[in-house]
Order: sequence, then structure tokens, then C-alpha cells
Amino acid sequence: MSRLGRFGTRVSRLGRRVSGLRDEAEREQERRVREADERGGAGVTGARTSAGGPGDSGAPPSAPAAVAPAAAAATPATAVGDGPGGGGGGGGGGDVRPPVPTGPAGPAPGRRPPPAEAIPWGVRVAGEAGWRLLVIAGVVWVLMQVVSAVSLLVVSFAAGLLITALLQPFVGWLKRMGFSRGAATAVTAFGGFAVMGLIGWFVVWQIIENTDNLVEQVRDGIEQLQDWVTQLPFDITEDNLDEWVENLNDWISSHSSELTSAGLEGVNYAVEFFTGAGITLFVVLFLLYDGAGVWGWFLRLVPRAAREGVAGAGPRAWITLTGYVRGTVLVALIDAIGIGVGLLVIDVPMAVPLAVIVFLSSFVPLVGAIASGALAVLVAVVTNGVVDALLVLGVVLLVQQIEGHILQPFILGRMVRVHPLAVVLGVAAGSMLAGIPGAVVAVPLIAVTSTVVSYLRAYQEEVDRRAGRETLAGGATIAEVSPAPPAPGGD
Repeated sequence: MSRLGRFGTRVSRLGRRVSGLRDEAEREQERRVREADERGGAGVTGARTSAGGPGDSGAPPSAPAAVAPAAAAATPATAVGDGPGGGGGGGGGGDVRPPVPTGPAGPAPGRRPPPAEAIPWGVRVAGEAGWRLLVIAGVVWVLMQVVSAVSLLVVSFAAGLLITALLQPFVGWLKRMGFSRGAATAVTAFGGFAVMGLIGWFVVWQIIENTDNLVEQVRDGIEQLQDWVTQLPFDITEDNLDEWVENLNDWISSHSSELTSAGLEGVNYAVEFFTGAGITLFVVLFLLYDGAGVWGWFLRLVPRAAREGVAGAGPRAWITLTGYVRGTVLVALIDAIGIGVGLLVIDVPMAVPLAVIVFLSSFVPLVGAIASGALAVLVAVVTNGVVDALLVLGVVLLVQQIEGHILQPFILGRMVRVHPLAVVLGVAAGSMLAGIPGAVVAVPLIAVTSTVVSYLRAYQEEVDRRAGRETLAGGATIAEVSPAPPAPGGD
């Protein structure tokens, strides 16, 4: 065969191969378009038509701006063999498919969105916050149950912390005087408990010593009260008063068993009191002797990532607690001296025990001062009459005004300042949860918590600043984290 014949044969083979590739590309294009239609794909505007004779321009129809990836991949393959003289197959006419209507957002027709996408954004945020709040509430409830089960230990430890914060300066003073650490701790702890015991004994002794005189004065006061009630412009006679007194006596006799059981419960309370006092004494001894070692042991229980922040917050919390306790003791002492001197001048019975009660009740802010002042006024009105009771009320109000506007701002200062609303709510919550001990511990707990939270927030902001991280404001619906609305006409 001549060289010209061999060249023609090669050209013929090349033409058949090109035609086969063109047919294969068209089949692949049709398959991808069909799969895109089945999936509800967007942006397919149709397949290019195949021209088999002269005059076929081979230009694709105009397409929209958004083209599906499958159609874009198939377009180069269909261009093989296009144009005049292109070989064979594919049939005449052409297969032009209509475009699939789509929008910038939203699912394709016939397909439901996932449930999470169908829920509005605000409802999703509320749901996320709601189940987290439920988890936190469950944890708090479990902790409250645990604390109530071991309430004696919790109250004893809290009392030990408060007493330690009060007595710690005496340990340092005794060390500077030449005492060893153990001797200074023992003298301070046992001496402090001895002083508190003597104060309690003195109050009880004064009440017992003045009981007879007080009972006689109370009877006279009740008789005066009866005469005053009968003179009121109401239909109240002595027979009515005698009937009320008789009913009260009958109620006492009919509930004698309950009163007896209450007395037995009082014995149980006394046992619990002395048990708690013993535990508190041991807590004070160990904290005064090795408080730094106890704090170091606690830090080893904290995760390493949070240990540095907790180690910085602890000393600041202790400074707040000691400042609160010492300031409260000084303010309570000034209140007791002022009210006690006023009661002595007005000649109210049991002025010294009432002053001691004022001192002890001052550890419960606001509520304790009101209760002790009301008790002093009540004793004065029963024993000395209305005029002396009004004088006692004036003394109590004057001392409380001096405390609120001069003593507390000057002695306690800004370091342990707590808003009065937080004080009232904290005392109420503490008394409902743990009675009088809870009311005493509530305000220092709020002050310490405020100090710790403020320090940890500032510490984290400083860490973020040094690391070059921008601190993001809290909240799940702010613009930085909320889903941006789609742009009109965008992809």
C-alpha cells in the first residue's frame, strides 16, 4: 500500500475515534443531567445540541449565572467534534432541557428540610438555654440535698471559717510576743471559745437573775394593757378578756404533750449545739495552725488549667471575709454599747443582757438590728410604759442611723459593700434554708462570691488580651454568632 493510502487509513481511524469520544461524552452528559434532575439539582439549563451537517454553528444556548457543577464539568466534553464536518452519532435534532427553577435559599421542590433547620432561630436558642438551665437547676438541687444531709458539718465549718477570720490576728500577735506556732494557736482558739462561752453564760445568768422582777413587771404591764384595751371605743369588756385568757390556758393544757415533746427536741438541739461547737473548735485549731497547708491541699484538687486563677482568687476571698468579720464585730460592739447605755439611762430592766443580744443579732445585717431593737422596745413598753418605750425607740433608731451612714461605710468600706436588696434576699434565703446560721453566713458568702467572680472575670480578660484573642460578649443572639440573612439574589 502506498504512503498516501496509509495516511488515509490513519485519518479514517482518527475520525472514528473522535466520533466514539463524542458519543461517549454525550452519554456521560445525559447521565449527569438525569442524575441532577433526580436530585433536584439547581442551575442546569440544558444540554448542548449535537449538529451533524454543514451550517451547524455549535454555539451553546445562553445560560444563567449559576451553573451546577455537573453541567459545568460536562460542557468541555461536549465540545469535542462540534462544528462543520463533525462526525457522526447522537441523532439529529438535539435534546434541550428546561432549566430547574431554584432560589437563593430554601430546599428544592419535593425535599423536606432537616428538623433542626425548620425550627426558628429564636426557638432554637431558647431550647439550648432551657435544657442547660434545667441541668444547672438539677445540680443545685442535688447539692442542696447533700448539704441538708450534712448540715451540721457545713454549719460548723462555716462558723469555723468566720471565727478563724476573727482570731487570726491574735495568732500573729502572740508569735511576735515569742510564742511558738502551736502555743499561739492553742491560746487563741481556746481563749476565744472561752470568751464566747462566758458571754453566753452572762446573758443566761442575767435573765435568770431578773426573771422574778421581770415577771412581776410583765403582770403589771398586762393589767395596764387590759385597762387600756377596755377604754377603747370598741365592744371589749373585762369578761371578753377573761374569756380569752381562759381559752389560752385551755389551749396550753390540751397541747401539753406537744409542748413536752418540744422541750425534748430542745434537749436534742442542745446536744447538736455542743457537737457542732466541738467540730467548730477543731476546724479553728487546724485553720489557725496550718491554714496555708489546707489551702495548698485544696489547690491540688483543682484542674491544672484553672489552678492559677483559683490560686489568685483565694487570697482575695480571704481578705474580703476577714474584713467583713472584723468590721461587723466592731460595728456590732459599737451598736451594743450605744443601745446599752441608752437602756441604762432610761432605767429599762435587763439593759446589759439586751445589749448583748443586740451585739449578737448584729451579725445578721438589717434583720438582726430590727429584731433586737423591737425586743428592747417591747421590754420597755411592758416594764416602764409607753413614754419610756418611745424613748428607747428613739435611741435604737439613732444608733441604727449612725451605723448605716457612718460606721459601715467607714469601717467596712467598698471592699465588702453589698447592695441592700442582695442583703435582704440573701438573709431571707439563708434563714429559709438553714435557719439562724444560714442568715448569719448569707451576707459574707455573697460578698466573697462577688469578689471571686470579679477577679476571675478580670483574670480571663487579661489572659485573652495577652493571647491576642478578642473577648466576645455573651449571648447567643448577638450579631457575631447569629446566622446572617442571605443576600438578595445571592448563592
